[in-house]
Formats: sequence, C-alpha cells, structure tokens
Amino acid sequence: MHTPLDKSLNAFARADLLQGSTPIQRAERLERRLGLDSQGIGLFLKRDDHMSLGGGGNKLRKLEFHLGAAQQGGVDTIITVGGVQSNHARLTAAACARLGMACVLILTRSVPKTDVDYELNGNVLLDQLFGAELQVLNAGADALALAETRAAQLRDAGRQVRVIPMGGSTPLGSLGYARCAAEIARQESELGLTFNQVVVPNGSAGTHAGLAAGFQLLGRGTSIVKSYSVLSDSQSSATRTLNLTRDTLALLDSHASPTAEEIVIDGSQLGAGYGLPTHAMQDAVRLMARAEGLLIDPVYSGKAFAGLLADLRQGHFRAGDNVLFVMTGGTPGLYAYRETFQA
Repeated sequence: MHTPLDKSLNAFARADLLQGSTPIQRAERLERRLGLDSQGIGLFLKRDDHMSLGGGGNKLRKLEFHLGAAQQGGVDTIITVGGVQSNHARLTAAACARLGMACVLILTRSVPKTDVDYELNGNVLLDQLFGAELQVLNAGADALALAETRAAQLRDAGRQVRVIPMGGSTPLGSLGYARCAAEIARQESELGLTFNQVVVPNGSAGTHAGLAAGFQLLGRGTSIVKSYSVLSDSQSSATRTLNLTRDTLALLDSHASPTAEEIVIDGSQLGAGYGLPTHAMQDAVRLMARAEGLLIDPVYSGKAFAGLLADLRQGHFRAGDNVLFVMTGGTPGLYAYRETFQA
C-alpha cells in the first residue's frame, strides 16, 4: 500500500538505518492488569526501541534523513548537541560509525545530576564506545554556538561538516516520523484495526510533529497524536510542536496548516523538570517491566507511559478504542538512573 505521502518522502535522500519496519505488538498482560480487556480497549506498543543499530530508538528515524542529506552532500563529519545522557547523541555516534563518518558530540549538563552513574554510565559510555569526540559543557552554555565554531575550525582544516540541532528535530528530521505514520497505517491494514490515538513523549517535538504531519497527509488529521511534554511546559511544547508540524508539512509541499487546537499535548507528567524522576514515571517503568518484560527509559517514554496510564485509569477511552503507545527507546539511560530504581 503506497500513498501520496510515500511518493513525497521518496524525493528526499535517506540513509537506511532501520532496515525495515519496527513491529507492533499487543500488550495483553497490561490489558488484563489494567482491566482494559473487560472494557474492550486494546493497548498496542510500537517498538521503536526494536532497532539493531546503536541500541535503537526514535532518533534513528530522524537521522535517516539528516544523514541521507549529509551523504548526498559529501559530508565526512557530523556535529550534534544534547544533554549528557542524550539518546540522540548516542545514536548519531552509532550511525556515523556505521556510515564511516567522524562524529563530534557537544553535551551540556542540562539535568542537575552529578552522580557517577549519570556522568559516566548509560549513553555517555556508549558515545565513547562508538568512537565519538566528546565535549561536556556546564549548564547554560550555548552548545549550538560552540558546535558552529567547531564546525568552522574543521572546515578550515578541509573537512566537510554538517551540524545537526538538538534531537534532530528540524523539518528534515521530522520526515522520519511522517514516514512512520505511513508505516503505522500499513500495519493497521495488516492487523485489521484502526488506532484511535497514537501516544508519544514530547521533548524537542520532532516525533510528535512528524507523526502529526504524516497523519494529516494521510487524511487522518493531527489530533490522532497525543504527546506528554518531558522537556518544557505544555504551552512552550505546543508552540514548538505546532510550528514544526507546519514547517514539516510545507517541506512536503502541503498547504495544510493545523491550528493550535489540533496539536494535543499534556504537560501533567513533566514533574520538577527535564530528566528529573517522578513517582509516576518510576511506577510506569516498573509496570511495563513486570507486566510485559519490556524496558522504557526514565526521561521520555517512562513519563509518557505514566500519562497514558493516568488517562486509561480515568476513563478517557471507550469500548472498541485501540491505543498505540510508541516506545521511543532510550533504555541505556536506565543505567544512568540506578539510584532512582535500585531498592
């Protein structure tokens, strides 16, 4: 099943980092634990953690388009930015290793955690294993400005450099999740069902914006996607997501212009701030692990799943509804939060 969306996406260079679709599985034990089976509500998991490269995760979908454009432009060095435990940084390093590019990561201490696990374990350990050059800045530093300075130095030395902003969340990067929307639609057809809501975490907004743009172009509208803000308050997240959705649609030559009301974001799970644990997140991570044997990360999917659990328990869905939770990966981050989870 090919759609006009697929044709539009095919106009852009793409590095094949996923090597196929990620599976959708039914969370039957969670359905029973939550009483959803008796209510006639289906809970499904889109396994975007189920990717072979670099430990997997949603950032690979964005990197397919960023690095496809980089390859097309003869780039040999990628620079990107993020927090100390950035999943995007880890996967950029892994993808660069796969494609034979040099990788520079400029990381900022954006979360007030200084324990040894957070500073040296999890994604940071993997960044080093993948061979990236690391520079760690204190909170408040302008990482993107430093990235541009480093890029200029490397260009002066004869290198071909591309700088990718935080999370890869640009209109080009968001094409990865527009493509995911088409993938989900194909899987719905195979499964013989329709999802009433697709649930994701919202950090730098690229995942939500890409899905919203994709479903808009599939005729489903943007409000099928609901996200839980994990980086900033819901209003800031909504503004960022709306603008990015519109820009992604424009990149795909669409004149559609969603309204603010059509971008659905819930700010209830942010807690004290980005990367800071909440009790609801801890309970959600443990429930997923103990009911389904699956891991979700403490920064993104953990908080988003906590939000979805609250909605399910508060009766936000009706009999016959099917809900798809996108597991965005980031599980190496669990090792950076050992003190949070270890009894």
